[in-house]
Amino acid sequence: MNPTAILLLHCPDTTGIISEITRFITDNGGNIVDIDQFVDHIEGMFFMRIEWELDHFAIERDKIAEILDTLYAKRFNAKCNLYFSDIPPRMAIFVSKMGHCLYDLLARYQSGEWRVEIPCIISNHEDMRHVAEQFSIPYYVFPIEKDKSNVAQVEAAELELLRRERISFIVLARYMQIITDGLIAAYPNRIINIHHSFLPAFVGAKPYHQAWTRGVKIIGATSHYVTAELDAGPIIEQDVVRITHRDTPQSLVKKGRDLEKIVLARAVTQHIERRILTYDNKTVILN
Repeated sequence: MNPTAILLLHCPDTTGIISEITRFITDNGGNIVDIDQFVDHIEGMFFMRIEWELDHFAIERDKIAEILDTLYAKRFNAKCNLYFSDIPPRMAIFVSKMGHCLYDLLARYQSGEWRVEIPCIISNHEDMRHVAEQFSIPYYVFPIEKDKSNVAQVEAAELELLRRERISFIVLARYMQIITDGLIAAYPNRIINIHHSFLPAFVGAKPYHQAWTRGVKIIGATSHYVTAELDAGPIIEQDVVRITHRDTPQSLVKKGRDLEKIVLARAVTQHIERRILTYDNKTVILN
């Protein structure tokens, strides 16, 4: 495929934004291959994703963002993010002791389903090292003391590794530690988590046992961006599966883990394809 540029833009809604951006692209020889937009009439906000081919585009890559900022970002009070399709994002995976999400992510990566690079897997335990070795990906362990006394040192070491590997975003594949404020600040809306329910519900230990005790008829999974407020970040993807009185806590765990893999993969796909815009702790996903 020809290399493309992808622009994600959101700003207060006003007349002429689409025509101005499309004219800028076409006047400079760009062929638009995908465009989607949404207006939140309640908030008065405009959102757009537009993608165009670069082969005959008159403006050099390293000048496009600067020109967009000068001509349109300031004029429309817009937030713009520009990406290039032939520069794949670099994803770090954090994992603890459960491997179902990790295996699924790595299988999609190895099969070529995602245009992404995975330079490292980070954990607080040794348990998943054999999985990383199967896929020939470096595995780093940063143990965390029970009293959390070394959290600051662990965060500094992790941040150094992430910077060295030029990581674009992080996926928490059932990483069972609270992410520190410093790491969240370094990767705003770039840390994706998977949670074992529609948030907030059945918090704490053994969520599927709690659900079984309550006799629920559906269980769910939620993938969201991580913020400083625990499990309250912008939601990217959710889904449910129906259950009956014949289910056991063990079958709920099995069904829940299958659902977690699917929901997390959908969220990661949307992020890799540059389809997510965040605003006011919500996401707009343009397809």
